Amino acid sequence: MSKPTLVYVTYIATTIEQLWAAITSEAFMQQYWGERQLQSDWQEGSTVEQVDSAGESQTIGEILQSEPPHQLSYTFQFFDHTQPSRVRFLLEPSAHQVKLTVIHDRLEAQSYLSNSDRWALCLSALKQLLELEGALLIVA
Repeated sequence: MSKPTLVYVTYIATTIEQLWAAITSEAFMQQYWGERQLQSDWQEGSTVEQVDSAGESQTIGEILQSEPPHQLSYTFQFFDHTQPSRVRFLLEPSAHQVKLTVIHDRLEAQSYLSNSDRWALCLSALKQLLELEGALLIVA
């Protein structure tokens, strides 16, 4: 039996460079990722660390592919020590916005259930932040 896959597609009124920076910048990520954030140098083969609000970090994955500003993928090891899943970000310019596709696959059933809402919340916050930032630049 195949493992579940989460797929989210959204269009964000920003540039592809700004979106790439938002998904790889620790400072920006802190605004939409919640209590935990990810840290890496985002180069293929590098580790991905998850850092909690107390500053404690844990290695949770490895960068599989990094093609700025178009594609990023990494493994994601849940704390229950199941097989690592994979997260992929695909960024495509589309008129005056960017199509962002996030694919989280190789999931165990329980991981699928616990992460579907988390991704929706994070990506919604990311979209709001980037579009609000763009709107503020227009007003300024």
